[in-house]
Amino acid sequence: MSRPLYRGLSGGSGRLWGGGGGSPFDKIEKLKDFSENGSGHEISSPFGANRSRQSLKLGLFKLGFALVVLFALLGSFHWIAYISSASQVKFYRGYRRLQEQLIADLSVVVELSHGVGKPKELEFCLPFLENYVPCYYNVSESSDLAETDGQIQYQRLCDRSFSNEQGGCLILPPKNYRIPLRWPTGRDFIWKENVKITGQEFSSGSLTKRMMVEEEQISFHSGSFMVDGVEDYSHQIAEMIGLRNDLNFNEAGIRTVLDIGCGFGSFGAHLFSKHLITMCIADYEVSGSQVQLTLERGLPAMISSFTSKQLPYPYLSFDMIHCARCGINWENKDGIFLVEVDRLLRPGGYFIWTSLTNTHRALRNKDNQKIWTLIHDFAENLCWDMLSQQDETIIWKKTSKKKCYSSRKAGPPVCGKSHDIESPYYQPVNPCIVGTRSQRWIPIEQQSPWPSRSNPNSTELSNHGVHPEDFAEDSLKWNLAVRNYWSLLSPLIFSDHPKRPGDEDPSPPYNMLRNILDMNAQFGGLNAALLEAGKSVWVMNVVPATSYNYLPLIFDRGFVGVQHDWCEAFPTYPRTYDMVHAGGLLSSHMQKRCSILDIFIEIDRILRPEGWVILQDSTNLVEAVRSLTAQLKWDARMIEIEGNKEERLLICQKPFFRKLLQ
Repeated sequence: MSRPLYRGLSGGSGRLWGGGGGSPFDKIEKLKDFSENGSGHEISSPFGANRSRQSLKLGLFKLGFALVVLFALLGSFHWIAYISSASQVKFYRGYRRLQEQLIADLSVVVELSHGVGKPKELEFCLPFLENYVPCYYNVSESSDLAETDGQIQYQRLCDRSFSNEQGGCLILPPKNYRIPLRWPTGRDFIWKENVKITGQEFSSGSLTKRMMVEEEQISFHSGSFMVDGVEDYSHQIAEMIGLRNDLNFNEAGIRTVLDIGCGFGSFGAHLFSKHLITMCIADYEVSGSQVQLTLERGLPAMISSFTSKQLPYPYLSFDMIHCARCGINWENKDGIFLVEVDRLLRPGGYFIWTSLTNTHRALRNKDNQKIWTLIHDFAENLCWDMLSQQDETIIWKKTSKKKCYSSRKAGPPVCGKSHDIESPYYQPVNPCIVGTRSQRWIPIEQQSPWPSRSNPNSTELSNHGVHPEDFAEDSLKWNLAVRNYWSLLSPLIFSDHPKRPGDEDPSPPYNMLRNILDMNAQFGGLNAALLEAGKSVWVMNVVPATSYNYLPLIFDRGFVGVQHDWCEAFPTYPRTYDMVHAGGLLSSHMQKRCSILDIFIEIDRILRPEGWVILQDSTNLVEAVRSLTAQLKWDARMIEIEGNKEERLLICQKPFFRKLLQ
């Protein structure tokens, strides 16, 4: 039985052992105390002379030892200075990361330690919340917030916790919900019961003109709202730009497209086959939602609208912006929505507007002619060149020359430095022209064509404050991670049925997943690694509003994404993503407005049944949050990362509760 190290340490005596004087150590301490109290020379001893010589030798030894230590320290300081001069930035950055990691880890562990006992499973929400999207409110009756023209309009107002809005419950899918078909079949056929479309909407003809409705499925294979179909429409746009056909979009520098009021994504689905990626945006709709159906087809989309706020994208991000009967009155509010289009367009980018009011017949009407004149003159004052007009379609090209802005006689002014914000997060629409001071002001014709654009050179990286070494390290990390993820997500690995002896695991299919949301995208490395590995996916790259903003770099690489505050609900419908990935999100969770459980409930809302969640973070954080997965009813496994003892993977799958739906 071992004894205490500090037995007897009590009171004011300061002794290590208590008692009278039985210990030899007490005698030594008493002699030492006496000799050091200033009166030790009064002790008479026959060994006084020898003790003096020993003291002199001891003093000389101490002096020599001190000199050796001093020279050693000077050498060490010189060596440290040499190292720090060679890698001062990296050393400082590593220290800051270590410091922030420690604070974040403690914050999360303290937050999770507040719960006492076994965590309680969350209840399921009531059926009427099956298509619930937090933060959107009807503002049709408020003239201060929107111009609605008598139509129902919703606006995003996230002024409270989304988990409180839905009561902190788990949203169930519709009664007859079915797992979507794999890409590319799922692009053309979706299950009718998976989306909220009323019988009235079917009978009105607004949807049946765009799709074929069968007993269980909705088919998009037959074309779109265009009379001649999407392919002919795309070919027409290419010719109006001056290209031979739509196969030449990439050669013209076009890669990222913003489709406003996209219908159900047919235009974006077609452009995907031409190596373009199209982000569909549309207003929040209670039913028959364009965004919900587009995501159900496996295409990029999010809820967003041209109202009083700027879109959550950086300036100079899109090579083409498309509006086909999108319902926006571009002449309203002194043309400020056209200024927002200009903000998002790259130099030399294209704005395509297709509307019934653009035909020569419609322009015979005096009201239509007046509106057209206002829009035409305003576009000219934005330094846009009108390239062509055919039938309902007009195409403008944004200038690449900054001199144009100083030679204008009218139009929006160029923003000052204080208003020239690269990535505003739902700030009021800016009435001035931005981006002219940016190093990213590069005409689309001078951009690297896809896919070489996804690998920026050192000069391009320096524009974003990224070191080439850090970028290369990040790329290697995600290339390895994607190989591991694809193996781990194989249904056979997670099957409860044992594998027969001699059987080999088949390679997981390339189209096992389609819609992926990366909650902490950093440089977009996961997106790049997935495409490099030949996976048939697209990634919504999300940059947290509280972290360093690399979203401009993500767009410059030819990807799409959005800035978002994870203490607010993500602007999408329930059950719209196959996989949610969070690398380092827990470590960076420094907000106090919401809990980690709130964020996990939001992940559950946007995740499809049988969808996957992958968390990669420090070991202690992953272990701490694992208990939350039980509350969410997720199937969870913690996996060690080879060669990395500091981090763990937590891989979870959201079950499909079929029994509850009967």
